[in-house]
Amino acid sequence: MEISGILKPEAVKVVASASSKKRLLHDLGDLASTAYGVNPSAAVEALLERETLGPTGVGHGVALPHARLDDLDRVVGAFILMEKPIDFEAIDRQPVDIVFALFAPEEAGVEHLKALALVSRTLRENALRTKLRANNDPSTLYTILTAAQGAQAA
Repeated sequence: MEISGILKPEAVKVVASASSKKRLLHDLGDLASTAYGVNPSAAVEALLERETLGPTGVGHGVALPHARLDDLDRVVGAFILMEKPIDFEAIDRQPVDIVFALFAPEEAGVEHLKALALVSRTLRENALRTKLRANNDPSTLYTILTAAQGAQAA
């Protein structure tokens, strides 16, 4: 599994700011709708429901919200870089500015977990997070994200 297989270039966006975590999840739903044709309200509802189980802010300014949706046939992702970090109730209590959401089919099982592990491993790299934060062009962000995995494998 590769990031380029779950993330389309048009599913990468830079957002100046969001007024709240909920607003950011709405932005992710809209982005997933535009890029993959998912129902935006169903995506937001599923993300919000998942957040009630525990925050998906994993630390170091990174959040990995994820949800299962009926209208998908594979795992897909949406990436937002925030110019102004927001509170995401992260485990380290740091505000979040890097958000990689995953949407999986209801029956995805292991594929969903593999995608989550892949994204988590990729965004754990401090140098990669620094590169992402230094850029505000969506196509450059996509290149950084998809090239990172090739560099790790080498």
